[in-house]
Amino acid sequence: MQLLARWFSLFGLLLLSACSSVPVSTYAPKLGQMGKDVMWLPTRDELVTQMLTAAQVSPDDEVVDLGAGDGKIAIAAARQFGARAWGIEYNKDLAALAQRNAEKAGLAGRVRIVQGDIFKEDFSRASVVTLYLLEELNEQLRPTLLGMRPGTRVVSNTFGMGDWEPDQVIRVGSNTGYFWKVPAQLAGQWSVQGLDRRGPVRLALTQRHQRVGGTLAWGDKVQPLLGARMDGADLHFSFVKEDGQLQAVQVRVQGATMAGEWVAPYGMLEIQPAVVKVSAQRLGN
Repeated sequence: MQLLARWFSLFGLLLLSACSSVPVSTYAPKLGQMGKDVMWLPTRDELVTQMLTAAQVSPDDEVVDLGAGDGKIAIAAARQFGARAWGIEYNKDLAALAQRNAEKAGLAGRVRIVQGDIFKEDFSRASVVTLYLLEELNEQLRPTLLGMRPGTRVVSNTFGMGDWEPDQVIRVGSNTGYFWKVPAQLAGQWSVQGLDRRGPVRLALTQRHQRVGGTLAWGDKVQPLLGARMDGADLHFSFVKEDGQLQAVQVRVQGATMAGEWVAPYGMLEIQPAVVKVSAQRLGN
C-alpha cells in the first residue's frame, strides 16, 4: 500500500508539473469576446496605418492606445512610424498577449502594455491617443481628451465623439475612422495689440470645441470675425481693416496669452510686406 500511495503521489506531482508548464503563450483571444465594456474586434491593418498617418505620428510622439487588445496599434505606431507607444488593456490575458507580441516584434524597448482601466490610468502626457470603443464610452472620455494639451491628436475607429465634430474622416474600404486635434480653450474677452494703430482692440470669443466665433471692437465700432477656426493651439481669423482691406491673422494660444502676426497676402509678391506682430491678453478670470 505504501508503494501504491507513493506512486499516486508521484503521478500527481508530475501531472501538476505538466499543467503548470503549459505555456501562457497558448492564449488566443476570440473575435467578439466580451471585455469590461466592449467586445474584442481587431482593427484592419490598412485602417491602422491610415489612422496613424492622419495623426501624423512621428518618432517625436508618445502614442497611447486605449483598449489595446492584442497590441496591434501600439506596435504599428512604433514599427512603422518610430514612435514610443503604450497601451491600456483591461483584460489581463490580452494585456500579456499584447506585451508578448511587442517583444516578438523586437519592440520591447518602444512598446509597453499595461493592464488597467482607461478611466483610471493617467495618459495625459501622450501626444497621440487612439481608440476603438463605443460612442457612449468616447463621450465619457471626451472631457478628459479635451482637457489634454492643445494640439494632441485623437483618432478613433468607427465611433465618433458626439457633437465634437471630427477634423477629418478616414475611409478605408467599408471601414471608417475619425481624427480630431484637441483645441485650446479661448472663449472669453481678450485685449489685442497690433490690429489697429490707434491702440488695443477688444476681442470677444465664443467656442464649441474647435468651432470659434466672435467680434472685434474699437470703441463703439464692432465687426464679426471672418473665417475663424482653431487648429490645436493656433487661432486663425480675418477682419476688415480701417482702409476696407481684408486682413488675415494667425496667433498661438498659450494659456492667458496669444502671440502671432498678420498673414501676408496670397500669391507671388516681389516685395514682402513687413511682419506685423500681434499679441493678446485674456481679460478677467
